[in-house]
Amino acid sequence: MTRHGQLIGIGADAIAEYKRLHADAWPGVLAKITDCNIRNYSIFLKEPENLLFAYFEYVGTDFEADMAKMAADPETQRWWSKCMPLQRPLDSRAEGEWWAEMPEVFHHD
Repeated sequence: MTRHGQLIGIGADAIAEYKRLHADAWPGVLAKITDCNIRNYSIFLKEPENLLFAYFEYVGTDFEADMAKMAADPETQRWWSKCMPLQRPLDSRAEGEWWAEMPEVFHHD
């Protein structure tokens, strides 16, 4: 199992819509997340900075393949078409990232 932390911005005017979407997340999207070996997935909002922090645990053996499988899913693509316009990727993100990956520097069970 690997833990992942990610960060992205969100427009102040988009927060209510983002919360609304996630309060009623599509069952097919949630099923695909599980199918792609993601567990314990949460998104947190920090205001007034308007940052979204995502945390999840990956329990599979090929993260890149599972993320490609998720990206190829038509329902997930439709979901992203609703969510992505609300998000503001960080200028400091790595090449090819939408959500900026954050390395873990401390963990305690």
